[in-house]
Amino acid sequence: MADKVAAGPVGGANGAREAVCIHTKKIYSSCRDKDCIEDLRFYPTATAQSVLSTAQGLRGGSAELIYTFVDVEPVNFNRGYYTVDMHFFYRITLQALNGSTRYTEIEGLATFDKRVVLFGSESGAKIYSSVPEANAIDMPLNLSANLPTAVVEVVDPMLLCAHFADNCNCRCGCERGTLSGVPAGILEAFNEPILFDESAIRRVCVSLGQFSTVRLERDTQLLIPVYDYCIPSNECTLAGGDCSCEDPCRVFDAVEFPMDDFFPPAVPSGGCCNCACPCGEK
Repeated sequence: MADKVAAGPVGGANGAREAVCIHTKKIYSSCRDKDCIEDLRFYPTATAQSVLSTAQGLRGGSAELIYTFVDVEPVNFNRGYYTVDMHFFYRITLQALNGSTRYTEIEGLATFDKRVVLFGSESGAKIYSSVPEANAIDMPLNLSANLPTAVVEVVDPMLLCAHFADNCNCRCGCERGTLSGVPAGILEAFNEPILFDESAIRRVCVSLGQFSTVRLERDTQLLIPVYDYCIPSNECTLAGGDCSCEDPCRVFDAVEFPMDDFFPPAVPSGGCCNCACPCGEK
């Protein structure tokens, strides 16, 4: 069995000066996912709804992730495992066709729920900290729950398709993403009120492609080797109005020639050109 290393100076040829204890977050488990999310309900703004009422067609736009609510709960009868529930809120921008060739940009809200199960270990210790609580007088922050911390990393999704779904009373498939309530902070991200009219006959459904990673972390103390202090090796350079004029040509020499401005890059090999919308809408 290898000898146990204690904090303090260490010897050897690996270059480490000492072993130190640090307080950090340890990742106990993680996963990544590639979700193709079909037929999410599109909740339009007031202006968008008036445009949709007379629109003849839709075409793609963009999708922006506004916020993600994350909740962690232990799994019953499976110690050390936790469910991570995620609720995603998206700002969807579409192009609605009114007339022969005229498109109008519209905005709306879409949501998606996702759940994963990950290992996060367990601890019976109750943790407290002297970090003061906001808007409190000398009250320590209570961390006694001692659940692992879920971290979700997501990039803005790809808008794959948008189409009309008429007469949704016959279960056309756009019931996915129906809301029971939206936090005020999400609604404030839009310049207009969002309409949640469940009796609307003509609805819009969107499909998104999303990449995400999820991990469970816990605060822990680790013993790590230290090689040296992190001393910056680069000097700070002046920029903007404080630029030194002692040798302006030297500064300009460090700027690379903007080749892409003179010679636009070609389409990457394997790229998708003139892809038709899988839902049949133009």
